[in-house]
Amino acid sequence: MRGDRLCKLRQERNLSQRELGAIILVSGYTISAYEQDRCDPSDDIKMRLAEFFDVSIDYLIGLIDQPLSYRRDANVVMLPRTLSEAQKNRLRAFLSSLEEMDWAGAEEEAEPAAVAAGV
Repeated sequence: MRGDRLCKLRQERNLSQRELGAIILVSGYTISAYEQDRCDPSDDIKMRLAEFFDVSIDYLIGLIDQPLSYRRDANVVMLPRTLSEAQKNRLRAFLSSLEEMDWAGAEEEAEPAAVAAGV
């Protein structure tokens, strides 16, 4: 596991090593050892960390750089393997542009028109 990533995730939550240890049922010294890459947690501990921080185990161990959700629910879009890198980049750009849209404002503007139309 990447100790630097664990340390960053812990600090983002403003937790001490002791506090995180209590949450996942290990000692604060053990968390320190994980963060300093002195030892590697068991798969069970990795799963507890991934679930607590809502990041994938792939992220924790350094296979990917994006902290995808542990839950892999509707927040994750799987891209087809048949797409070229250029197509994937265009699709990612399009999805990012959707985040910038004011969805709430668009709905608010549509409601008065619906009321005026008697809907």
